[in-house]
Amino acid sequence: MMMLATMFVLGLLLGFAGGGGSGFVLALLISVFQIPIHTALGTSTTAMIFTVISGSISHFKEGNMKLKTGAMVGAFGAVGAYFGTQVAAQLPETPLIIVSALLLFVSSILLFFRTRLSGSVNVEKVFSRKQYLLLAMGVGGSTGFLSGCFGIGSTPLIQLGLMIFFGLSIQQAAATSMFVLIPISFLGAFGFAQAGFVDITLLVQVVAGTMIGSFIGAKFTRLAPVQVLRTVIILLPIFGGILLLT
Repeated sequence: MMMLATMFVLGLLLGFAGGGGSGFVLALLISVFQIPIHTALGTSTTAMIFTVISGSISHFKEGNMKLKTGAMVGAFGAVGAYFGTQVAAQLPETPLIIVSALLLFVSSILLFFRTRLSGSVNVEKVFSRKQYLLLAMGVGGSTGFLSGCFGIGSTPLIQLGLMIFFGLSIQQAAATSMFVLIPISFLGAFGFAQAGFVDITLLVQVVAGTMIGSFIGAKFTRLAPVQVLRTVIILLPIFGGILLLT
């Protein structure tokens, strides 16, 4: 019951902020529920599939999402995620935990400065087909690899890339990042399942809470003041990083 309640609350926050939440789920599983790191990686990444699908449906209905950009970045991200899982399977526990926590801190800092400078409105950019593909490959491939290797979901980095390189507003980036994470989470989960790092019983408990919470939380993204959304997006990875290191 405690696991379900914890994951439901987390799902509310993830749906609102546009995150898959594998980094925060990873932190909770390791620090609070004492799950081994590789099992936590595989299970949190697999759970992210259901969270991001639920949140994406809700965001799409709310009209927040940029489907074309999300699909292109997500496709390249899926390839990066699969290769990331192959690297993660070979890494010892301590480096995985430390690097995952550091990535969460860094992404939060970058988001803080980017959203502070850009304000609440960005102007969507126009690219040639070649430029568009290269940007999608760069943003998707790099964030997908980090997601697969270190289990952080890379949501803040994806949102940062969508705002900087594609000109999406903070609301659009929050929504579109969930769509990007669908193929990333699928390929990441496949890679971890191949390595035997997915606990089905644990997965069901995580998914039951986060999926319902994510669907409900996404309803409030468009309604919330930009400053509130910005604060939640920035603070979530910080809390996740702190949990990983405790």
